[in-house]
Amino acid sequence: MEHFRHIMDIVGTCVDAIGVLIVVVGALAASIRFLRCRTGGGYRRFREDFGRAIVLALEFLVAGDIIRTVVVAPTLENVGVLAILVLIRTFLSLSMQLEISGRWPWQERREPIP
Repeated sequence: MEHFRHIMDIVGTCVDAIGVLIVVVGALAASIRFLRCRTGGGYRRFREDFGRAIVLALEFLVAGDIIRTVVVAPTLENVGVLAILVLIRTFLSLSMQLEISGRWPWQERREPIP
């Protein structure tokens, strides 16, 4: 059982590393796209691209925390810390989604008025 916990700790850390990598690659890609943009709206597009990378990275970071907390060290204190982290990251994710798209994730997409 201890061997399995060690493997899951490594898996959780790898999932966290993927989340960090997504932020770095997303920032680089958004920056390159911004620098190449010759028309207006480049800053808005940069914010949208970078925001999407952050939202995706938050999902990976939450998954890594869940793996490590539930499988590796399921103490009451760790579960409480996990609950707080998930709440904060969920709030950040929803806020970023609202900032990117201008609507909540559960709202229907409105067509622009011509």
